[in-house]
Amino acid sequence: METNRSRRRRLSAGSYARLLVPVDSRPESFQALDLACRLAADAHAKITAIVVLEVPALLPLDAHLLDDEEDARQLLDRARAIANSYGIKLSAKVVRARDTGAAIVGKAASERVELIVIAAPGTELGSPRRRFEPDLVGHVLKDAPCRVMVVSAARSRNAA
Repeated sequence: METNRSRRRRLSAGSYARLLVPVDSRPESFQALDLACRLAADAHAKITAIVVLEVPALLPLDAHLLDDEEDARQLLDRARAIANSYGIKLSAKVVRARDTGAAIVGKAASERVELIVIAAPGTELGSPRRRFEPDLVGHVLKDAPCRVMVVSAARSRNAA
């Protein structure tokens, strides 16, 4: 069994055993997953990718959101393909919640995650195609039970 001292030494060296990556349809989200895969490959770590389906308050949590559920499955299939390219087994989950930030923090706590890798906020909004809002990332940074790495989009100087 790992002692607190050996765990602190491992964490201070930048090696994490369990990572969580919330994904959406933005390229930045998959850049965050790619980075998490590189970290996991070096440390032989486990990655959990989640898509949060934010269910409106007027609907029950188990309401049928067929289009959103299909989009979520496609995102997770894409996430698995990226992880497979690194030789990493990825645990992919759809999480239904009223609040996306609380769902991410809750999943991190229940999975005993050591690092959340999340894409920086985007400018467009939409459902599991939903782009993470600044408040969401702030909520995760504030309430996460572990370290959080915010990944921003890599932009070339020649981009219009």
